Amino acid sequence: MATTIQTLHKLKTEREKFSCLTAYDATFAHAVSTNGVDVILVGDSLGMVLQGEDSTLPVTMEDMIYHVQCVKNGNQGSLIMADMPFMSYATPEAAMANAAELMQAGAHMVKLEGGDWLCETIALLSERGIPVCGHLGLTPQWVNKFGGYKVQGREDAQAEQILEHAQAMVESGADLILVECIPTALGKKLAETLPVPVIGIGAGPNTDAQVLVIHDMLGISTGRRPRFVKDFLAGSESIASAIQKYVNEVKAGDFPGPEHGFE
Repeated sequence: MATTIQTLHKLKTEREKFSCLTAYDATFAHAVSTNGVDVILVGDSLGMVLQGEDSTLPVTMEDMIYHVQCVKNGNQGSLIMADMPFMSYATPEAAMANAAELMQAGAHMVKLEGGDWLCETIALLSERGIPVCGHLGLTPQWVNKFGGYKVQGREDAQAEQILEHAQAMVESGADLILVECIPTALGKKLAETLPVPVIGIGAGPNTDAQVLVIHDMLGISTGRRPRFVKDFLAGSESIASAIQKYVNEVKAGDFPGPEHGFE
């Protein structure tokens, strides 16, 4: 049975954790969706892991549409969430046109990085049948503002701001919130406070779900491995068993462990 937004909300209500992994092509989409992963993220991370760029900024709408179509062709029932690339949602009108293209390509929802300045855009999309996930904390498209990929929300004022932005996004119609590289305590507070599921990456074990870049969780990424990553292929017999191990550890609350989080 296909995973829907309602499926994910029901899992949160029942306090059951769910899993998310990236995929960018039909083969990995098939592998991910047939081994228990609930949500496939077609991430603009493809700019770094597929194209070899040093950030996600060069990724275009054409790139995203192509990879969403590829994932759709291999998917076997997971919910497909597509990133909206840099500056593709600079205005509500641009966001609506570009999100529509991603949905027509096969996405089931779109993800936007930002804060409460996106509320008008989120409402516009939601009112027109486009589900939205708001991305907070470390937002990679803001790397030049942040001065690098750094943990966000360690200061009390910044943590409160992230919580306020999340609440505003949900009130505007966001169906999911994704938080990246924030303190474990803040991840827990967000999951307990918000009525919608909270997906975490580097946000501790208490969020409603976890997401990783598939190249990271298979141990095949180049460069420095982020603290929140675990190599699930090590000790596994196959990619399929590595994915199953990830899903099982997320559902059991065994991943992430304390060593994968931030204070």
